[in-house]
Amino acid sequence: MIRRNKTGESAVNKDMLSKQRRYDSLVRALQADLYRYAFWLCNDKQVAEDITQETFLRAWRSMESLKDDKAAKAWLITILRRENARRFERKQFDYSDVDQSQLEDTYSLSSEDNMEKQWLRRQISLLESEYREPLLLQIIGGFSGEEIADILQLNRNTVMTRLFRARNQLKESLEGAHAKGKSNG
Repeated sequence: MIRRNKTGESAVNKDMLSKQRRYDSLVRALQADLYRYAFWLCNDKQVAEDITQETFLRAWRSMESLKDDKAAKAWLITILRRENARRFERKQFDYSDVDQSQLEDTYSLSSEDNMEKQWLRRQISLLESEYREPLLLQIIGGFSGEEIADILQLNRNTVMTRLFRARNQLKESLEGAHAKGKSNG
């Protein structure tokens, strides 16, 4: 006759409940930030939702690897970045028959504020990835230079240099657009 260890079952149930509560609190606290960052990466609502959902699925599977809850946001952003990279590993894009100069921005620009936001988004998207990614992590994620260095697995000084250069490139774009606006009007 096999005897069940009720104490063992109770401990397992308690551990699962604890994991579920911890996970639920992570989702509630960080879902909006992760979605916002995913949207900035892909600029597509449904893809951003998919990436965010897959990030949380992977987080659930490896919840025990998160030792410090204070590092949860950086941990989830790292997972999200990897999920976004996997998206490109799975797809093979063929742009050979598309004339890139013929592609137009499909955003509707209804107000001056919206135009400025779209201009800024476009300027950020034109930055090289090595500058764009740390800038987005700082602006959207609210991470410090040290946290960005950990997420990107770079030296802190490298991150700070890239942030400085990204901001300077945006500043130059703004000054160029302002000068162009003055000459036209």
